[in-house]
Amino acid sequence: MKKRKMFIRMITASLMRRRSRMVVALLSIAIGATILSGLVSIYYDVPRQMGAEFRNYGANMIFTAGDDAFTLDDVRAGQSKIDSTQIVGVAPYRYENVRINDIPVVAAGTDPEGAKKASPYWRVEGEWFTGDSQLLIGASVAESFRLKAGDTIEVSYSPVSENDETTSDGEDEFVLDTYKPFTVMGVLQTGGSEENYIYMSLDALTELTGEEGTLDVAELSVSADAEQLAGYISEINGSVKNVHASLVKRVTASEATVLTKLQALVLLVTIVVLALTMICVATTMTAVVAERRKEIGLRKAIGASDKSIIQEFMGESMLLGLLGGLLGAVLGFVFAQQVSINVFSSSISFRPLLLPITVLASIAVTGISSLMPIRSATDVDPAIVLKGE
Repeated sequence: MKKRKMFIRMITASLMRRRSRMVVALLSIAIGATILSGLVSIYYDVPRQMGAEFRNYGANMIFTAGDDAFTLDDVRAGQSKIDSTQIVGVAPYRYENVRINDIPVVAAGTDPEGAKKASPYWRVEGEWFTGDSQLLIGASVAESFRLKAGDTIEVSYSPVSENDETTSDGEDEFVLDTYKPFTVMGVLQTGGSEENYIYMSLDALTELTGEEGTLDVAELSVSADAEQLAGYISEINGSVKNVHASLVKRVTASEATVLTKLQALVLLVTIVVLALTMICVATTMTAVVAERRKEIGLRKAIGASDKSIIQEFMGESMLLGLLGGLLGAVLGFVFAQQVSINVFSSSISFRPLLLPITVLASIAVTGISSLMPIRSATDVDPAIVLKGE
């Protein structure tokens, strides 16, 4: 025990006597550990952050009709195969031809809250529709009918595709159109085909048409990686009869490509920073060994073994690695937090396992960097050094 305490006192005293050089080494180790800890935190958090960003571009999974009629119950059955914590929004859609001022337009019945979550990129001038007597109209429709948020319109629906239908007794039967008043809550701007529709709740469309009807499509926004999404697709198509699930490939493929490139970049930067840290530590330790040649020569002359000299220098480097790793782990989390907030506008959680990993990596890098300088310390010839040569 006394021997161990003496060893610790010896290496700490040696470090304190050469504060300027050791501070440089400590700072280089701490900076390397900071970058390592921060980038590893970002590396593992990037999929979640990028997934959240890509959810702003709309749905990444589509449900369409399978072998039979496609209803809300089928959507719920397919939805149940997905982890509920990963579902951002589900928007079922039913399309019907309706009329405004006797001019045909396409009405989309949907779940207002689900559509809002599944399509966060929709820009609405005004307010989002919520009730059964409220509408959201596309910008093209608003321009055609000179409508704006706050206007009241009457929407009509023809129960049959033609105005007359022949009954069993040979007489023509006329079916009157149904009408329902709506308040325009907002004007939708997307720059796409969505601007050509008017949007109402499914209940409002059912009331207008007089029948439940079947769904045409359901859009889902799921916060999962490409592998998980593929697994969900396979499970849904294999177990839910009336649902055919597919991925929106332009979204999922782009997400996978961006994530791969970002993670490769983070890995490359980490390797470069660790290499620079090793060079800095090796240079500092080489200078320390050169500065202490007379001390090493004297110790060898009075009987010190190469092993004891190696242990002392290695103890100094390991202590520097430990201190630099601890400092870098703390600063790395602060660094990663700032990057996450400024780039993704969200915070990251601290990973306790990253602390020992960063410290061990710092000790390993410092030890490897010190091998060559410490090896040169054992090559010192006491006779030559003590002569002053």
